[in-house]
Amino acid sequence: MQHTTMTTAAEVTGRMKAMADDRQREVLMRFFKTAPGEYGEGDEFLGIRVPQTRRVVAEATDMSLEETEKLIYSPWHEIRLCGFLILTEKMHRLTLRRALDDPESMEKRENLVRFYLSHTHQANNWDLVDLSADKITGRWLTTPSISTEEEKTAVMDRLADSSCMWEQRIAMVSTIEPTRKGDFRYVLRYAEKLKKHPHDLMHKAVGWMLREMGKRDINMLRAFLKQNYADMSRTSLRYAIERMDESERRQWLTMRP
Repeated sequence: MQHTTMTTAAEVTGRMKAMADDRQREVLMRFFKTAPGEYGEGDEFLGIRVPQTRRVVAEATDMSLEETEKLIYSPWHEIRLCGFLILTEKMHRLTLRRALDDPESMEKRENLVRFYLSHTHQANNWDLVDLSADKITGRWLTTPSISTEEEKTAVMDRLADSSCMWEQRIAMVSTIEPTRKGDFRYVLRYAEKLKKHPHDLMHKAVGWMLREMGKRDINMLRAFLKQNYADMSRTSLRYAIERMDESERRQWLTMRP
């Protein structure tokens, strides 16, 4: 079977519009809360599942950033996702072992991260964040870079301090990559900073990232909870302690009514 390559946003858009499914569209619009007053209000869906979108991405990984930008600004949710997934594939190539210390690859990674950061407002639902942040900014935090550690932290602080919840979620979800490598500085910094966030989607993100830390160092998680449980939402706490045994979970939940 001949492998096809798509290099323009118009080709990808045409392919994805041809895949539209009205029944699935209704399901997705309910799932991603697009009704008036909900967090995804006004977003438009074609009705395409993520595995279908990934198959399109596989044919478009060589697309230029200029064309990818057009996808990211599509009114259709799945086409925006396609654009962000193309960026994650590009970052994956640039973080393969042979590319880690290569000066040209380092510069390309830096440019890709800058590009992503300049379009974060288009990652305007939790799936768009969760399927891109750890693979782009998360990997940037853990690989050799032109940026210093202080500069990286300043970038992440700006996201965490943003008035946009999706940018704050990017900051939180990006911590999963350093956490998996045993570097807990970022997860501790942003869990503490965002622990009092008013929205449930951030409560879940904070708890999820703390749970990831707990998988690698349960005592570090316990220490964080001991200092912060009273200020955390019950949702964050429940997510964070999910992998503890039942008796310990009950103890923490009793402490946080």
